[in-house]
Amino acid sequence: MAFLRSISKPETPPVILGDGVFLRGPQMGDYAEWASLRDRSRDFLTPWEPTWPVDDLTRQAFRRRLRRYLRSVREDQAYPFFIFREHDEALLGGCTLSNVQRGVQQSCTLGYWAGEIHAGKGHVTQAVRALIPYVFEELKLHRLQAACLPENERSKAVLRKCGFHEEGYARGYLRINGMWRDHVVFAILRDDPRL
Repeated sequence: MAFLRSISKPETPPVILGDGVFLRGPQMGDYAEWASLRDRSRDFLTPWEPTWPVDDLTRQAFRRRLRRYLRSVREDQAYPFFIFREHDEALLGGCTLSNVQRGVQQSCTLGYWAGEIHAGKGHVTQAVRALIPYVFEELKLHRLQAACLPENERSKAVLRKCGFHEEGYARGYLRINGMWRDHVVFAILRDDPRL
């Protein structure tokens, strides 16, 4: 059994290096910094995210989150990452590759966030640029999709800078901050030029 375990997929995503940032899977040791950053950024993030559970920032909820992440990676359904600044290893935000589809689709969905004090500084753009080769070369997917609220100009700028193409408008696509919201859909394909 040990032999089979050694050749199976790892239970955590790899460390991915970017320009001034690196991404790695969340760990229990990240809890305090993550909870602090999310708490300080609550008002900033609330308009762009699903409604937070009442206990979202508790240690117990974070532990449950990590168990869910491990299961998702093991089952090739999602790959969560935290974004860290390279020079001081400060937690900046996160990226998640979710809804992994195999078979004839070979795609996944990208989501990301940055703490308010780190937003608008190019960190998420560098993180997304670093993730794109992972999606196409390591996960062997064909399509990476992302969606954002029409008024989220920062998010649209990240996607455009990373080579995503705007594809259309999805009505009532995601429940954000308690309401079903329309989204602008972007995608990049394996064969698209990289910026």
